[in-house]
Amino acid sequence: MKAKNVLIFGCSGQIGRSIVRKLTKDNYTVTAVTRNIHQKGIVLKTLGNAGFINIVEANIFDEKKIRELFKDADICINLVGILYEQKKGNTFKNIHSVFPSILAKLSKKYNLKHFIHLSALGINDAVDSDYAKSKLEGENEILKNFPLATILRPSVVYSVEDNFSTSFMTLLSRLPFFPLYYGGKTKFAPIHCSDLTDTMFYVISNNIYSKIIECVGPEIITFKEILQRLLNLMDKKRILLPFPLPLAELSARFFEIFPKPLISRDQIRLLKYENIASGKYKTNSDIGIPSKRYFNDEVKKYCHMWREGGQFSTEKYNTNNDLKKKFGQN
Repeated sequence: MKAKNVLIFGCSGQIGRSIVRKLTKDNYTVTAVTRNIHQKGIVLKTLGNAGFINIVEANIFDEKKIRELFKDADICINLVGILYEQKKGNTFKNIHSVFPSILAKLSKKYNLKHFIHLSALGINDAVDSDYAKSKLEGENEILKNFPLATILRPSVVYSVEDNFSTSFMTLLSRLPFFPLYYGGKTKFAPIHCSDLTDTMFYVISNNIYSKIIECVGPEIITFKEILQRLLNLMDKKRILLPFPLPLAELSARFFEIFPKPLISRDQIRLLKYENIASGKYKTNSDIGIPSKRYFNDEVKKYCHMWREGGQFSTEKYNTNNDLKKKFGQN
């Protein structure tokens, strides 16, 4: 019998919104936990029909309130993660290690049918990254406390709502040159948000347990190639400049002063390591749900926002006559 009640932490991001839409469309009821219901609630309410989504405001470390949510849940999904550390407890240790451990223990205590945790690709190799170490520790805590858990390790996730392709296009549109860390040779297997949540939904609906699944897109692209593709899609030319490591770390120290740094020293260390399938675990293709969306095809759908002329910069409407035909003018 299909489990119906899904408890989701971290549902206001691109991945969370996508999986909520898929679940509620298939008649799952969702309890979406958010830190700020006034800011996030309006968007979350539109993701499912009335009666299929319940929005709860809670601090993720308020264990008393969190515990109550598990009493009516069948499945728990954890999507909470950070790319850089902040004050007030937002550390890699707390978010990536301690919090998942709490959820795993509660999943076991309340006999949930499944616990799905979103981790990251390449964390076994990135031994000098605090981000990677905290992610790996969190996985170990989960499997120790709830062995039935399924852990998804995606490569870079992109979509029109991401902080990856959109951030790079913003920077590339503003800067005359862009730094290439490690010569831009680091390999990625970018996966579209919809492909990732298709995998997540497949895991839930097919009762796939006790696995680490590496989630990758249909192609492998280097960091330099990603930047070149974005520039081509934006119809812009920029200098891609190899950056010496000491200079890269110095610039990262400067960016870390800001509340939302463009890049941190820990992220630079992560860029040393390949972000592609390791061959040690099954991938989304191996379990029967291969990625269908290609990087260029998907980014092309929204890159016009960074092109001169916006949506009318495409080849389809590149003349005055084309524009007149578009709007029915003589």
